[in-house]
Amino acid sequence: MVVAVLTSARAARWCGLLAMLIGGIVAAQAEVYRLADPNDSVIGTPFYVRADSRQTLLDIGRHHGVGVDEMQQANPNVDLWVPPQDAQVLIPAQRVLPDAPRSGLVLNLAEKRLYFFHSPQEIETFAVGIGREGWETPVGRYRIIERIKNPTWTPPASIRREYAKRGVTLPAVVPAGPENPLGNHALRLSNPSYLIHGTNKPWGVGMPVSSGCTRMFPEDIEHIFDQVAVGTTVTIVDQPYKVGWLGDQLYLEVHGNNEAQVIEDLIRQRIALEGVVIDWEAARKVQSAQEGLPRRIGGRQGSTQWHHLDMIF
Repeated sequence: MVVAVLTSARAARWCGLLAMLIGGIVAAQAEVYRLADPNDSVIGTPFYVRADSRQTLLDIGRHHGVGVDEMQQANPNVDLWVPPQDAQVLIPAQRVLPDAPRSGLVLNLAEKRLYFFHSPQEIETFAVGIGREGWETPVGRYRIIERIKNPTWTPPASIRREYAKRGVTLPAVVPAGPENPLGNHALRLSNPSYLIHGTNKPWGVGMPVSSGCTRMFPEDIEHIFDQVAVGTTVTIVDQPYKVGWLGDQLYLEVHGNNEAQVIEDLIRQRIALEGVVIDWEAARKVQSAQEGLPRRIGGRQGSTQWHHLDMIF
């Protein structure tokens, strides 16, 4: 069970959420996570907030930098559009870092989340929207080649044809402004057809809805825009299950419906160390739950209460 912890900083964030009722969305400032041990790979702490029935889970998620799919995964029994007054809403603010170089920007498609490494031990993370089926965001290693403020959008012929099938005629160029789907900021990748950009439809953040580009909440892309220089590396991976350490405890995080055997093989490959104890029943439960939160599945022998587990490497 995730411990419900609401620190004073998070209480302040909740006060900000209430401000949405008055003046629109007020997003919490992104948090920089600092790893005390360079061998660790779990950041953050999940926590609960009380719902205001006038807000949707999308509103609450955006305030805390969490996308639509993440909120639904973490709160399967809470109505997305009309959460009950004072319902306990879990903010899934804990994550295992992707298995990728800890530098620049790292995008994990499976969890629809972008990681910004200020250094290998200082990380910010943001919800993103990614390419939908048939228009998937490509995995690979790229770099930022251009930073664009107030971008115009020149829809390619393929997208114009798609819109035409729905009876919508797109202009050759969409000027900067509130109707521009790129929002106010864009970062172009070395695969120049693809951008990391803002959006004029923020409720699509956290879902596979784009034509291949990566969408961020407007406040998030604005936050990182001046910090991401031309030449910054962008690593795009697709890792629906991740394994990582926090001290002497081992965590597993699963997104989507994945085969238990594949996950077991991953654990064996990544944790081929003597003295590591794995609770395979706990791992199977994490695989089955598909809640997108890291859960403890083992640890180093002798350091925690793992004597009841059924496998020692």
